[in-house]
Amino acid sequence: MSVVTILGLLALAAAATAVVWKGSTWLESSANQLAVGYGVPAVVQGAIIAAAGSSMPELVSVLVATLLHGEFELGIGAIVGSAVFNLLVIPAGSALVTESDGGMETGRDLVYKEALFYMVAVATLLLTFSMAVIYNPSDGATLQGSFTRPLAVFPLGIYGLYVFSQYLDTADHEAEEDGTVQPRTWLWFGLGLVLIIVGVEGLVRAAIGLGDAFGTPAFLWGMTVVAAGSSIPDAFVSVAAARSGRPSVSLANVLGSNVFDLLVAVPLGVLVAGSLAITFPHVVPMMAFLIFATIVFFAIARTGMVLSEREAWLLLATYGLFVAWLVLESVGVTDVVRT
Repeated sequence: MSVVTILGLLALAAAATAVVWKGSTWLESSANQLAVGYGVPAVVQGAIIAAAGSSMPELVSVLVATLLHGEFELGIGAIVGSAVFNLLVIPAGSALVTESDGGMETGRDLVYKEALFYMVAVATLLLTFSMAVIYNPSDGATLQGSFTRPLAVFPLGIYGLYVFSQYLDTADHEAEEDGTVQPRTWLWFGLGLVLIIVGVEGLVRAAIGLGDAFGTPAFLWGMTVVAAGSSIPDAFVSVAAARSGRPSVSLANVLGSNVFDLLVAVPLGVLVAGSLAITFPHVVPMMAFLIFATIVFFAIARTGMVLSEREAWLLLATYGLFVAWLVLESVGVTDVVRT
């Protein structure tokens, strides 16, 4: 494939990212109005309302990649890549823009509740993939199985437990409603969703095209092109919250978005499609780096309950390592992801 075609695909990805950004801005604004109007706690606002709204591009990426292009693993790659981006880049960016000289506070609620439940979400999804290979093996294929609808119920049930725990926090919280929620809020939410669908379709097409151009699996490009483009809403919410002095919303949004992506976005793709193939040699390396990123984030967030500027640069360096690995995989220098 020519250089002109590759540049065209990159331009498509950039344009699609801009469309996702615009749609997410409308969607985020309406979600925030709902949160403020009902007076929910800051942690719940970030972990559920803002997280679900900002995670809409990731959910759409799974549905678009699966239903329109038959690339379920591209959708999984986008989810995993987005989770890594959320853990490493967004907290770093939030810490760098905060006005506090001592860094951005993390807090015990985030470290011991949100972060730990997020680790449960990672383990749940990996366990679900394992059960797909063990109990629904594909004929004639090594370490490949089917992710079926009954298996999809398992992670969705765990997310239900997560929502219930957040509901208990909301029930104990006394806050005054400001009464600003308007019916038109849902109209802007819907228009934002339409733009997100259009933008994500462009990102998925760009990832598939780049995979064809370099002769590599499309899901590798989904982990960078689609993941970074779809993670912009999360970055927007978290950085804006950190800049306005609300670190709890900033970091809770990151963890809440990842919990939603892992426990809701992937299973919903399966529920819609019915049954989707899982190749373990593709999935395990992706999940392994996600676990590594989780350990790095948790260790840094726990140290002094503050995310300092130096630690922020360490998170960015770790993400640079992630991108470098994917580049090496794409050009055939390494073969960790067995194809």
